Amino acid sequence: MDMITVPAGRVTLSDRRTQRSWTVEVAPYELSAHPVTQALYAQVTGARPAAAETGRLPVEGVSWWDAVGFCDALSERDGLKPAYRLSPGGDHVDWDASADGYRLPTEAEWEHACRAGTTGPRYGPLDDIAWYRGNSDERIHEVGGRRPNAWGLYDTLGNVWEWCWDVYDAEVYGSYRVLRGGGWFDEHWSCRASVRRRSHPTFRVDDVGFRVARSR
Repeated sequence: MDMITVPAGRVTLSDRRTQRSWTVEVAPYELSAHPVTQALYAQVTGARPAAAETGRLPVEGVSWWDAVGFCDALSERDGLKPAYRLSPGGDHVDWDASADGYRLPTEAEWEHACRAGTTGPRYGPLDDIAWYRGNSDERIHEVGGRRPNAWGLYDTLGNVWEWCWDVYDAEVYGSYRVLRGGGWFDEHWSCRASVRRRSHPTFRVDDVGFRVARSR
C-alpha cells in the first residue's frame, strides 16, 4: 500500500442543501495514493465483493462497515494498532485516535488531500484526472490511470466514490456516512472536490469504494 504524506492545512467544507460552510484545521497524516484495489481487499479479507476480475481495479460494492473492518484487518496484518474498536454486537464503532493503524479519512482530510493546495472545483482538467461518464465507457477502470494531483494522489475524483469516517447529517439522515469524489457513472458536476454524497453504512453500491489513511 503506497501511502502519501499529506501536510497540515485548513479546508473549508460546504453543503449545498443546507447552504452551510465550516472550516476545519487538518493535522499531517498519510493517505493511500489510490483507492484500495480488489486484489488487496481479497488478500487481506479473503472476500471478493465485486463480480469483476480482481487486480488493480478499485474494490467496489463494499459498505462503510466493510471498509472499517478492512482497515483493522490491514492494521493487524502489518503489525499496527487497529484504529477502530467495534462493539460486541457490531453495531457501534469507536475510533482510537492514538492508534497507528489504518483508518478511513475524515471528510476534511479527504477534501484537503483532493485539493492539494488548489482552490477550484478540480485540481486539473477533468478528462486528464478522472474516469467519469464522459470518458469511462460506463465502466470501472484500474487505479492510477489518470494524472495524479500535486501531492501524488490518484483517482480522488471519478472512478469510485469513497467512504469517509464522518456522519453526513445526524439530525436529518441518522447514521448515514459521507461519500466523496464521484464515480465512473457520474456526470462532470458530481466530480468536484466539494461535492458531498451520503449512504447508509450497511449499503453496498457498485460505484463505491474507499482509500485508507493513517495518523502521524
